[in-house]
Amino acid sequence: MKYWRKDGGFAGTGVLLVALGAAIWGTDTVLRAPLSAAFVPILLVLGEHLILALYVVPAVLRGWREFLALNPARWGALVIVGWGGSAAATVLFTAGLFRAFEAGEGSVNTVLLLQQTQPLFAITAAAVVLRERLTLLYAPIFAVAIAGAYLLAFGNLEEGLLAPLVGVEQARLGLALAALGAAALWGTSTAMGRYLGGRLSFTTLTGARFLVALPLLLVWAAVTVPDLPGSFAEGLVQPDAARNLVLVALFPGLAGLLVYYRGLRSTPASYATLAELAYPTTGVALNWLFLGQPLTVSQGIGAGLVVAAILIMNRARGAVRESPARVGEAKTAISPERGGKT
Repeated sequence: MKYWRKDGGFAGTGVLLVALGAAIWGTDTVLRAPLSAAFVPILLVLGEHLILALYVVPAVLRGWREFLALNPARWGALVIVGWGGSAAATVLFTAGLFRAFEAGEGSVNTVLLLQQTQPLFAITAAAVVLRERLTLLYAPIFAVAIAGAYLLAFGNLEEGLLAPLVGVEQARLGLALAALGAAALWGTSTAMGRYLGGRLSFTTLTGARFLVALPLLLVWAAVTVPDLPGSFAEGLVQPDAARNLVLVALFPGLAGLLVYYRGLRSTPASYATLAELAYPTTGVALNWLFLGQPLTVSQGIGAGLVVAAILIMNRARGAVRESPARVGEAKTAISPERGGKT
């Protein structure tokens, strides 16, 4: 591949932007950690979406004509993207992280690295929703990824691989299920985003997903949090809570998303797949430096199995191509939904 375009620009700029966007997502766990003392998960996610409304409303107003082309099925897909990928998935991810902060012993990395299973759910959803054909290698590759996910969630090579099946700690099981639930919802939302990509621009779809999520989050918080306004105000007065809430919403939540998709417009799918590894790499490094959460041997092996399975599956599905991945129709295997991606 040529590295210099005819207009004199550097062809690798898109790859660097994809990697930068993924690296920005890697700051998420470190930024959320101080907020665990100020908010319950639903309040934190609601606060994020209220801040993102500053971006949402103008984006949706600019693209309002695009919604006229949506049929009932695509409106349903938009609800799934908003309620599942933006609201419920983020609440589950945050709940898993909050449990991990209490559990310690590398649990934060477990929640982070289990997000690498998202493409498996995205590919499965694409097979159902978009009727994409699965290759014969899907089953064995999926089995390898599941083995990797098991090591990430429960693996303990010192005690034996099957030790967790005998006595799984409730806290660790809960955070692992929350993380996998988030990955499943984000992966499914990826397929739905592709379904909507031909009708809604990236800017409009991103704004719509946050806006659609807000009513669900408001009802969810009102039902589960006593004295919602008072609880939210009480959290905001905690030291640095308001600042960190804004950082979580605008930095990994929005800035990473925009940088990532700007790079994806000019990046071949095969390169984007590799560049996205900046997300777990940055996250693990920051968790070690700031949260005292080193990567265990079991987690390292598990992460390697999951990443290898995704890379092989990506190639098997014909994702290696010379043309850049289109924003609205990016290959499912290279478009994890982390942090609100579509």
